[in-house]
Amino acid sequence: MKIENRDALANVCQKAQEDISSYKCRILVCAGTGCIASGSQKIYDKMQELCHDMEEVSVEFQKEVPHLGVVKTGCQGICELGPLMRIEPAHYQYVKVQPEDCVEIFEKTVLKGEPVERLFYHRDEEVFEKPEEIPFIAGQTRIVLENCGKIDAESLEEYIAAGGFSALTKALFDMTPDEVTEEVDKSGLRGRGGGGFPAGRKWKQVSRQAEKVRYVVCNGDEGDPGAFMDGSVMEGDPYKLLEGMVIAGYAVASHEGYIYVRAEYPLSVARLKHAIGEMEKAGLLGDNILGSGFSFHMHINRGAGAFVCGEGSALTASIEGNRGMPRVKPPRTVEKGLWEKPTVLNNVETFANVPGIIMKGADWFRTIGTEGSPGTKTFSITGVIQNTGLIEVPMGTTLREIIYDIGGGIKGGGLSRRCRSADRPADV
Repeated sequence: MKIENRDALANVCQKAQEDISSYKCRILVCAGTGCIASGSQKIYDKMQELCHDMEEVSVEFQKEVPHLGVVKTGCQGICELGPLMRIEPAHYQYVKVQPEDCVEIFEKTVLKGEPVERLFYHRDEEVFEKPEEIPFIAGQTRIVLENCGKIDAESLEEYIAAGGFSALTKALFDMTPDEVTEEVDKSGLRGRGGGGFPAGRKWKQVSRQAEKVRYVVCNGDEGDPGAFMDGSVMEGDPYKLLEGMVIAGYAVASHEGYIYVRAEYPLSVARLKHAIGEMEKAGLLGDNILGSGFSFHMHINRGAGAFVCGEGSALTASIEGNRGMPRVKPPRTVEKGLWEKPTVLNNVETFANVPGIIMKGADWFRTIGTEGSPGTKTFSITGVIQNTGLIEVPMGTTLREIIYDIGGGIKGGGLSRRCRSADRPADV
């Protein structure tokens, strides 16, 4: 499938939306890393067996090798309650699904549209049928994670159906590179990797360099203990990350992008490789993207397990094939980064915010979060919390809200010493 221009992209979007809406029932089995660990592969196998002869049923699952009629979702977020399953269009959220539950789900929900109530989330005698009703999800604002768990993570068509590449089309045909950079700068988007440096300012610094060979690099070397936010985005919505990087390339006149992925994320590497291949075949990566005259090529580098390579200069040294060691600054990456050329270096979450900003505008982005740090932040909640998992909340949300309102509090009901100052805002 070659998408040669913006009209062809609109046609693909319409057809994909029609295909998705044509299903009588869609079964979305969560296969984020947490659900895979808790046995979602067996759930998938059983549902595939039960639905094998029913053309109107689609089973969605995250799987290494795509099979005809079988697709997949990324992380649905509530890792503590996995394996997870969503049923559309009824919009039911089932939790702690076991292989022995599959026949009942098939006979009641798939065939008759009736719920299996015991598989809904229960808390204090309350029953929550829909995913957005569950307190863990209800307290979130999802921008980066909006597609995770809702679409086939490998399907280019489903990403397009969800509005994918609309921002890239707008940037390429309706905006100049400087206008794109200015919009990101106006949004106040700050780097989500920890440093919090304004992304638009960084892009402007690269654009000002006299050197015309420039690079866009994504830091996917998420090495902090218990952190799996970037990994979940790369697994569950790789096209959004790639779209953000292509837009960045257009903004700073770069034609080469590199994604440096943590060694312990083989599924992220597989998803990204697949997504890059699909985009290249469709003409959304490579030469003359969408007939715009702009070209951009993407590469993946896999880390070797060195925690220090999460630092920018060590990361670029590792991509070059050298020992990953931080260097003294200046010069900084924006001046001499990868192969001593000006380089935009942002992390996964930062790039994944870009399509929304370009599509909806900087003013929209600034309505979320705080004045100093607009937008949202993803977190992985782990440890002695009642409900562990993947969340996204507006900047300025307090740790108390994250731990107690969303996470359900400390296991055992206590207030740990570490959490006594939990009213401190979770800001950059």
